[in-house]
Amino acid sequence: MKTTISRTTKTAVILPAALMCALASNANAGEWSANASVTSNYIWRGLTQTENESAVQGGIDYAADSGFYVGTWASNVNYGAGDVYSYEHDVYAGYAFSTGDISWDVGYLYYNYDSEAEFDFGEVYVGMGLGDFSIQYNLLANTEADEAEGQDFGFGEAYYLSLDYGFELTNGVGVGLHIGHHDGDFAEAFNGNASGYTDYNVTFSKDGFTFMISDTNVKGGAAEGGYDNDSVKFVVSYAVDIAM
Repeated sequence: MKTTISRTTKTAVILPAALMCALASNANAGEWSANASVTSNYIWRGLTQTENESAVQGGIDYAADSGFYVGTWASNVNYGAGDVYSYEHDVYAGYAFSTGDISWDVGYLYYNYDSEAEFDFGEVYVGMGLGDFSIQYNLLANTEADEAEGQDFGFGEAYYLSLDYGFELTNGVGVGLHIGHHDGDFAEAFNGNASGYTDYNVTFSKDGFTFMISDTNVKGGAAEGGYDNDSVKFVVSYAVDIAM
């Protein structure tokens, strides 16, 4: 859970990083777009960010004709009694383009939390899509968090690698399959794990509604307390696009 380095239990329905970047890159060229959603549980890389409680979220994006995009996204968060976290505010910018049948997305994503937390961090990412498959690699770029003895929070010392496959059923229901792996000293401190972990989920979406079944192989701090990140989670969310 996201909290101070001294805590043993620490850690953006995304999934914010990948989802929000996808929304930004898919926005109509040269136009502003906005979105708002409610979810029964805010899950990020397989881990609850709200102690398995609900969240209200929303964002604003701009995509230019050139493929450049920029955006911002926010959600409430909750990591338990005594934590100073109340919100997550992400800011990102990138460039989306295609080479033949392959689509690309490269950019920078900054995660901002309450100033008392002192755990803001940024990632650079590159994504590639081919047909119904996509793969994305997020790499730690910077953080204001202090390293403990034996830890290294330098550039590239933590990563998240994810693979996704999406398709649509004949009744119009969209199905998404996802697997990801989060590892590195910063990821372990951030999530309260003794080692890296893998998350996986399946989603069913239609008309703004999404039902997700999510699980991880997580053990240790990120699974304790009110987190239960070692258990299967069932999440219902509803999202709307807002005309601008």
